[in-house]
Amino acid sequence: MASLQDQLLKAGLTTKQKTRQANADKRKKNKQQRSGVEHGASLQEQVKQDLALSKADKLAKDSALNDAKNIEIANKEQQLRIKQILEHHQLTGVRGESEYNYTFDNKVKKLALDSKTHKALVNGRLALCGLNETTYLVTSETAEKVAELDKNIILVQNDKVDAEETDENDPYADYQIPDDLMW
Repeated sequence: MASLQDQLLKAGLTTKQKTRQANADKRKKNKQQRSGVEHGASLQEQVKQDLALSKADKLAKDSALNDAKNIEIANKEQQLRIKQILEHHQLTGVRGESEYNYTFDNKVKKLALDSKTHKALVNGRLALCGLNETTYLVTSETAEKVAELDKNIILVQNDKVDAEETDENDPYADYQIPDDLMW
């Protein structure tokens, strides 16, 4: 029975030179293994290792880019959701003579409100939210929903003031203390 090398030679698929080279490589490898000497990886093995490393690096880069894109998309969705909530729940038609001062982007701004709305804002039943240079007047419940998504959107949300306790012996009971300074 002829060996595989002989069959390949007869079929013309290989040459005598290539068979001798393959036999020499095989002997060298066996000798190095028997002697315990660590033999270097062949060129093909090195190429395979390099390809595997480059694939792993590419996968890591792609997953990092994917994560960044997903975070960016989530942030945009959250901003759009906040904007939708604020636009849907904002109070309109509350313009009046009373002015309410608040800060927005490190600037003091004034909002003209009617007296009922002004009192509700001071007492904490209403809140001011700011998004993209726009101020929204909303209820405190809506402001709490928005605060769950992003606390930086809330500009003014006062603590609720219950009925004021008055002392019967208070000499200044007849004088009302202003809640907000008008200037």
